[in-house]
Amino acid sequence: METIELSGKTAIVTGGSQGLGRCTATRLYAAGANVGVNYLPDRQGLHRIAAESLVQTLGDRAFALECDVRDAAAVEKMCQEIKCRTGRLDIVVNNAAVIRDRTLVKMSDSEWQEVIDTNLTGVFHVCRAAAELISDGGRIVNMASISGVVGFYGQVNYSAAKAGVIAITKVLSKELAKRRITVNAVSPGVVLTEMGQTIPKEVQADMLKQIPLGRFAEPQEIAGVVLFLCSDLASYVTGQTLHVNGGWVT
Repeated sequence: METIELSGKTAIVTGGSQGLGRCTATRLYAAGANVGVNYLPDRQGLHRIAAESLVQTLGDRAFALECDVRDAAAVEKMCQEIKCRTGRLDIVVNNAAVIRDRTLVKMSDSEWQEVIDTNLTGVFHVCRAAAELISDGGRIVNMASISGVVGFYGQVNYSAAKAGVIAITKVLSKELAKRRITVNAVSPGVVLTEMGQTIPKEVQADMLKQIPLGRFAEPQEIAGVVLFLCSDLASYVTGQTLHVNGGWVT
């Protein structure tokens, strides 16, 4: 049986200090890749502590990268740093995201803009910077969401951003195909991460009724799909959005 082997390759996972990003970084590292764990700088330094803790747990092929993906210049600098550290960049996982749920009429401009800037513009910044540095035959995986397909109550900002991520994925798959760089999206349903746990219990109960498998996803189940898309097994898969939601949406 063929196994996934990423030895000698370098990956970056944005928003890699927690949740899906943390799990994805761990899976890529276990497959042999050098892994840059990106984290958002914050006043309390909590993201830095989480990222450095993960790097220490993983080992010497992992390193922490402070960068706000909303800042184009900072993203350019981060991608250059990755290339300087390992001499290459092969895998990009755009996972950084925030959630600021509120109904349309109550949503503030700042709540709209923060989600769009992080979840959509951040993906644009990272893809643009990485496209200049990523090796031919590289992999870009963008984290979308079921919310970007069906639209959830109170998530006009999040749904719009994630739908945009799916569109970016389709366009870039065509623009980068001549270099054999594949670009795909993973669209999870509800995942039991820190973000998923913020959903009110009564809403969770209603959601569960709509999922044929009858449960929410574990982070490693989403990370496993990302790992597949980053591997040679997925060399002919590009421009696709893989829905990983227990049959909720097909």
